Amino acid sequence: MKFGTKAIHAGQEPDPTTGAVMTPIYQTSTYWQKTPGDNKGYEYSRGTNPTRKALEDCLAALENAKHGLAFSSGLGATDAVMKLLLPGDEVITGDDLYGGSYRMFTKIFANFGIKFHFLDMSKPENIVPYINDKTKLIWIETPTNPTMKIIDIEAVAKIAKAKNILLCVDNTFASPFLQNPIDLGADIVMHSATKYLGGHSDVVMGALMLNDDELYKKLWFIYNATGATPGPQDSFLVLRGIKTLHLRMKAHCENGRQIAQYLKTHPKIDKLYWPGFEDHPNHDIAKKQMRDFGGMISFTVKGATLEDTYKLAGSFKVFTLAESLGGVESLINHPVSMTHGSIPKELREKAGVVDSLLRLSVGVEDIEDLLEDLKQALG
Repeated sequence: MKFGTKAIHAGQEPDPTTGAVMTPIYQTSTYWQKTPGDNKGYEYSRGTNPTRKALEDCLAALENAKHGLAFSSGLGATDAVMKLLLPGDEVITGDDLYGGSYRMFTKIFANFGIKFHFLDMSKPENIVPYINDKTKLIWIETPTNPTMKIIDIEAVAKIAKAKNILLCVDNTFASPFLQNPIDLGADIVMHSATKYLGGHSDVVMGALMLNDDELYKKLWFIYNATGATPGPQDSFLVLRGIKTLHLRMKAHCENGRQIAQYLKTHPKIDKLYWPGFEDHPNHDIAKKQMRDFGGMISFTVKGATLEDTYKLAGSFKVFTLAESLGGVESLINHPVSMTHGSIPKELREKAGVVDSLLRLSVGVEDIEDLLEDLKQALG
């Protein structure tokens, strides 16, 4: 099946009891057993639930994977991957990373003896000097949050496989519509399903997709044993959101392209980050591994102080100043005070996350209204 057909049909059969076309919300915590252990495949909803199972099968199909696991948040999914590691293990990851991931790595798992290396991964060869016999995981985002660095997934996968190292790709910014890391050699794909997968800013959820059966068993054990699993109502909402993912992503990309082009010639814009520009670092890699360039854009304003940036961020009328991204509505985010506040200032600034940086999640509104809003806010 093509992507749009999978988004609408994968994992979803008419309900066997009623023939309902839409997967029912199985709002139950437990299930009837004929005799102990003799059940219909479900025992307790922390571990398995029919609504969530339909979602997980759909998620797997979208990433061309065999297995899917849904979590109660993107960080819940990230946490499960980290729990594959043992004290003394080492992880290589990026220097431009979602602040919540950085906080988890440095404030929680580092306390258990896991060592993290944060580096510029835009050149795959930068990874090689950090690999040793303790390296067990490479964790990458591409495009990165928020400076849109592009990392060559296929090249990193070759390095990882040669050393028997797991590669996990946070594919949240691209979505499965634009990029499929497993096809490029990744072992695990992670999503904050809160974002483009759900698409309507009404649910918090995470997901992992993968092919390896043994790795899936390990992650399913962690998922069930530690309990960061979502309820059926949230599963239903993401399943419903996915049905329009292909349509929404086309609109996000088209609006994003026009806004990026507008900002590129605006006299008040200093640095502009959008991988669709030919002069964006690793544009050729983005063109090769992505189907389009997405609706995420970051920029800095010339000469803007922190106070100036706050004032600008609060002056929009259509763009909403808020955390998160990937919904149908356009959002503007100030990474330093919002998503990346947990990263020390010197590390943030070294990666380009400065006080004057703003991040746009371009929605699917009429482009004329979005451009007019930018025009009035920037002046």
